[in-house]
Amino acid sequence: MSAASPSLTPTGTIALTVDRRRVAIATVVGTTVEWYDYFIYASAAGLVFGKLFFEPAGPAIATLLSFLTVGISFLFRPLGAFLAGHFGDKIGRRPMLVITLILMGVSTTLIGLLPTYGVIGIAAPILLILLRILQGVSAGGEWGGAVLMAVEHAPRERRGLFGAMPQIGVPIGLLLASAMLAIMNLIFPGDAFLEWGWRIPFLFSVVLVAVGYWVRRSVEESPVFEEIAARKEQTRAPIGRLLRHFAPLVILAALVFAGNNAVGYMTTGGYIQNYATNPSGPLGLDRGSVLWAVTVSSVFWLIFTFLAGWISDRIGRRTTYVIGWVLQGIFVVTLFPLVNTGNIVLLGLGLVLLTTGLGLTYGAQAAWYSELFPASVRFSGVSISYAIGSILGGAFAPTIATALQQATGTTVSVTLYLLGMTIIGLVATLLLRDRRGINLRPGAEEEQRRGIYAWSK
Repeated sequence: MSAASPSLTPTGTIALTVDRRRVAIATVVGTTVEWYDYFIYASAAGLVFGKLFFEPAGPAIATLLSFLTVGISFLFRPLGAFLAGHFGDKIGRRPMLVITLILMGVSTTLIGLLPTYGVIGIAAPILLILLRILQGVSAGGEWGGAVLMAVEHAPRERRGLFGAMPQIGVPIGLLLASAMLAIMNLIFPGDAFLEWGWRIPFLFSVVLVAVGYWVRRSVEESPVFEEIAARKEQTRAPIGRLLRHFAPLVILAALVFAGNNAVGYMTTGGYIQNYATNPSGPLGLDRGSVLWAVTVSSVFWLIFTFLAGWISDRIGRRTTYVIGWVLQGIFVVTLFPLVNTGNIVLLGLGLVLLTTGLGLTYGAQAAWYSELFPASVRFSGVSISYAIGSILGGAFAPTIATALQQATGTTVSVTLYLLGMTIIGLVATLLLRDRRGINLRPGAEEEQRRGIYAWSK
């Protein structure tokens, strides 16, 4: 047996001699790079893309079209999830992580080089949408591989903590994206930001992808997949088996994520940035100040996401989620009253408070998803559930929020929409069982297929 090969303890857990810290670092770095690229686009969509790529449609419609390009990419995330899930369950987790990282980096860099509508006309928004679709395909395949590498390498009693590693890559990605745009806003003020400043964060992706590629290539394959391969138990059609036997689980898991994602995309999707800085809107705040407020809130989102993974190892995944849903609901109600004061400090406070619920309904997701699905279809299950949840939740959340606010003239309608999504997430959570510490190895599939739902034995 090689030094990196898995062996089984008497309790059925996988004992590893590989450096788990290296795996954890690799998942954090890779996920950070992926979501930095993804959020740079969403933030730019709220700040500049309407003017640069959709200006002939007029300010209001241009904003909606810009946010629609954010949402369109989500429709292609299931394609990335299907492809990565299929091949991840057949050839391994690590190869898919490298492929998705490269695809995201190339797409993001090309967006930074893209001519605007004023230069090449209608071809500009068409190319922008095509590159955003490629980002969606990459993001759809990225998350499942990252969480399984983290969770399947983890000790049984610390899966929540290890699973939080790729999760914190998301707020770190938002932090870096917002900070980069804020810095560019300082270096290239006014029209200079519209002309060149916004492009530099996209081009910087080349450096980040190179680092992420080097780190991800250095880690060992998931021990669970190595055991599947050693047993020659790769499923021929994992997605078909998943949908045949676990369709209700996929739906419920997707709704859990949708409840978090819809609320999170108020900032990660660029809605708050656009709403607060729009010169013709009710607030008209300084762009740089709002970007820094989002950056600070990202730090707190990171902290609470990490804490959620750690807490879930002690009180369970579902209990952690329920606490998170309650807090998320409370702070959804307080968000816009604080934002609408027009005070940048209170706006930042509203975003920071919201991160407590967002973190607690996100940090434990990697471990819980991994424990819900049997080993042979796990990559497909977590990837497809996540992708569908992102469509139901975050895909068009900024567009829906913008349309509601424009139609009603008030953010109360947006609050009710976000509160409704939070309640959907809570109900879906209560319909699933906590399976903390369940045996994840391939030989325990019979155990993994039982006791998934709240009504099952």
